[in-house]
Amino acid sequence: MVDTDWQSKIRKRGYRLTPQRQLVLEAVDRLEHATPDDILTEVRKTAGGVNISTVYRTLELLEELGLVSHAHLGHGAPTYHLADRHHHIHLVCRDCTGVIEADLSEAAQFTERLRAKFGFDTDMKHFAIFGRCGACTDAGRSAEDGRGSAPNRGTGPARPRSGTDAG
Repeated sequence: MVDTDWQSKIRKRGYRLTPQRQLVLEAVDRLEHATPDDILTEVRKTAGGVNISTVYRTLELLEELGLVSHAHLGHGAPTYHLADRHHHIHLVCRDCTGVIEADLSEAAQFTERLRAKFGFDTDMKHFAIFGRCGACTDAGRSAEDGRGSAPNRGTGPARPRSGTDAG
């Protein structure tokens, strides 16, 4: 359910919380890391007449208003999540395509070095690091040792996680 904070942020900027905007916000809230197509599918469960251009325009406005944020987790469309949620780094497994959410504090030394050396202030909420999750790495080692098979792309064990226990 859309809370009054969302409503007040939208109204303060001179916009109304239309049914479509509410549905998109609720879909982003429920789905967490969702592409515009994922969001459209969720919205159409309630409002079948909504089209993809409405979803894109709404996401653009909601991001401008600071209510949603996006990240690029690979090729294709960005994924969206609520901006007021815990900010995190996305660790994307190239083998199983799973995403692990790591707390921003994990990158504190790195971002501080960028600031000190280059005067560059990072925006880590849009940051994704690509590599191989622990389970896929272990499966790959097992395959190399002749004790198991290589990881299955797209079906591996990395799962979306949030909070400081991730990573």
